[in-house]
Amino acid sequence: MKLFLNIDKALKETRVTIEGPELDENIQELIDFIYGREQQFLIGKKGEMQHILKPDDIHYFHTENDHIIAVTETDSFILKEKLYELEAMLPSKKFIRLSKSVIANLNQLSHFEASFNGTLCVYFKSGKKEYVSRTYVPAIKEALKLNRRKVE
Repeated sequence: MKLFLNIDKALKETRVTIEGPELDENIQELIDFIYGREQQFLIGKKGEMQHILKPDDIHYFHTENDHIIAVTETDSFILKEKLYELEAMLPSKKFIRLSKSVIANLNQLSHFEASFNGTLCVYFKSGKKEYVSRTYVPAIKEALKLNRRKVE
């Protein structure tokens, strides 16, 4: 990979151009990093109050009664965004889909356990838990690098 930096005082705004033969993991990571820097906060509603939420403080997002709920260590907030919109705007190296109705912050996971039916149960630092559906188990294993080496 080659990197070019051009500082020009004549430019009115910062411009980022990424060129490559294909969209690979490294390029996606750069894109996520750039967009992650722009996504500084989300707005969550609790009662009549609007709260400013930092994505890093959110343990997971889930659907409940046609609403998207952001769950922090101590509270829950209703968001206006749809789950697929959150998935697109949040950095994929930090947030991962656990099921059709849950997106989790990988940095807030504490531990997990496998169940007999092929799903995983993940526990958050707050003590709350969610289940990873079988469809998403390979992605979460890859994100957590669970297939490193077999222990004998």
